[in-house]
Amino acid sequence: MAKFKRGKHSFILQDKPVITHWASIAGKKEGAGPLGQCFDVVSQDSYFGQQTWEQGEKKLQQMALETLITKARLHKYDIDVVYSGDLLNQCIGSSFSVCNQNIPHLGLYGACSTMAESLLLASMTVAGGFADKAVAMTSSHFASSERQYRFPLGYGGQRTPTAQWTVTGSGAALVCAQGKGPKIESCTIGTVRELGIKDANNMGAAMAPAALDTIKAHMEDLNAPPEDFDLIVTGDLGQVGKELLLELARREGLNLGGKLTDCGTMVFDNTRQDVHAGGSGCGCSAITLCGHLLNKLNTGKLQRILFCGTGALLSPTSTQQGLPIPGVCHAVSIICGGN
Repeated sequence: MAKFKRGKHSFILQDKPVITHWASIAGKKEGAGPLGQCFDVVSQDSYFGQQTWEQGEKKLQQMALETLITKARLHKYDIDVVYSGDLLNQCIGSSFSVCNQNIPHLGLYGACSTMAESLLLASMTVAGGFADKAVAMTSSHFASSERQYRFPLGYGGQRTPTAQWTVTGSGAALVCAQGKGPKIESCTIGTVRELGIKDANNMGAAMAPAALDTIKAHMEDLNAPPEDFDLIVTGDLGQVGKELLLELARREGLNLGGKLTDCGTMVFDNTRQDVHAGGSGCGCSAITLCGHLLNKLNTGKLQRILFCGTGALLSPTSTQQGLPIPGVCHAVSIICGGN
């Protein structure tokens, strides 16, 4: 019997794992945004000292993990397992970043939901007694993503108003059985949804239905209405997807107004930075969580948030074949360490 399961999608963590340390590495554009002062490192070099953008993304994750280990005053061999993923084919950013490091690794692909997915799995692993220290980590890079999913930057293609700007950044969180810091109390595993959206430049619309499904499931399974949270944070629907989520929720009698925010609308300043509908990419929710939200939870400025990672599960092949874009969303409830 799954004694910690609640409803169809959710589970509670009886011995709440603790996020003891976190680290965030950001690119130049991200560092110039509203959250720039929150990040551990802001690089002015989009290559991060490497030869290609893809190698730069590998370096992003290496820097995030190294920074996390330094902040926690640990050695890399103290880490029981790393859950990580990225947007590149075969998740090469993640696998290359831990190559020959002798750290147990499980690679993930949840597109932009990967930070929530990795955090969910790390918390289950620790709460289940299978590890004492697990790392949840992910990254994305604007230039490598554009080259893979859309057009090479040198092509000079015009971006539509619904398009989002892939964040260059990496976030890593250390989940432990004991310690001080924000705690993970419950999680919800999402289901894959698609409603016929085929436009790869409008991923917010593709992900919004999955976000609503997961938020509703979490609230119903755990009897947790919107009023229980200081914030319900999606990542990353952008402005278009956020507005669509609010409208879909209203149609179902769920009022998220005043509680809902989105990492894609937080990481950039749309009035100063030309990002169209906002930020996106695995790194968007990762650096927002590990550079901003966890700090707020740690200091008690936030008491409880529902962190909902949203991912568009498309590939270049599926887009070229004219297939619709499936979406998924996973939710993690995080509380202030003093609770």
